[in-house]
Amino acid sequence: MKRNRRSVGDIIFSSFNYSFLTLLTIIFILPFIIIVSTSMVGEAELLRRGNLILYPHQLDFSAYKTLLNGDSILYNAYGITLMRVTIGTALNLFFTSMMAYGLSRKAMPGRNFFITIVFITMLFSGGLVPNYLLLKYLHLTDTFLVMIVPSLISAWYLIIMKGFFAQIPESLEESATIDGASPLKILTTIIIPLSLPTMATIGLFYAVAHWNAWFDATIYINNPKLMPVQVLMRRIVLTMTTQDLAGEINNVSDTKPTSQALRGAMIVITTLPIICVYPFLQKHFVKGVLTGSIKG
Repeated sequence: MKRNRRSVGDIIFSSFNYSFLTLLTIIFILPFIIIVSTSMVGEAELLRRGNLILYPHQLDFSAYKTLLNGDSILYNAYGITLMRVTIGTALNLFFTSMMAYGLSRKAMPGRNFFITIVFITMLFSGGLVPNYLLLKYLHLTDTFLVMIVPSLISAWYLIIMKGFFAQIPESLEESATIDGASPLKILTTIIIPLSLPTMATIGLFYAVAHWNAWFDATIYINNPKLMPVQVLMRRIVLTMTTQDLAGEINNVSDTKPTSQALRGAMIVITTLPIICVYPFLQKHFVKGVLTGSIKG
């Protein structure tokens, strides 16, 4: 058999492509490496070497000890974030799937009108002040539900899920209807089991959005016990000093970390879980962009 040899042009292109992607990967990873290194550097080394430290000469974990001590407010913030991700994602999938199922049925009265209303919400918004006044009137401000209820249904994810539901043969639904199944039973026993990949994809999108969210809690919540971890990270990175944090969590350590180390440690603690999980979910994110885009 004759072996297929690669041309010189293919070799040059592949070499350039791999070199460029490697350089791009280093550019993306380097800032995070500097953040991790800065979080483990003491005050003396920081003053001697400056802020951009690629690797520490002597490890100092005082910043992590300050943030993760027994009285730290970080644990409460993490609890609020985990509750928001789990409860919020479950409710998001429940309400989004119910509305998407209704809009995917061509026999639904006023279907086109409701689809138009959903699409309009993707283009226009009432604004921050009207939203705040509405949530205050509904007595949702300064409550845990204010981080979940306003974002129960995403218009974009609703359209994606509706497109996938519309591809399911209507004959399955007709057969279940003849057997006496209600629309709710059809949704839970037929539609959703056939749509588990889509449900998982949309659920991942919702979960990541809840994990990264901070703006709504900053605007609508004043109680520090209801603040998610992203708000605490923003507060430490932008405004809080070592003395402020130590006074708030009643922690006075013999070795006080620098402000740079404290900020770096907070960024690492906050982002590390999602960074570890994201590579395993990457294929689902790519699939979510294509799901439901064929017809419907």
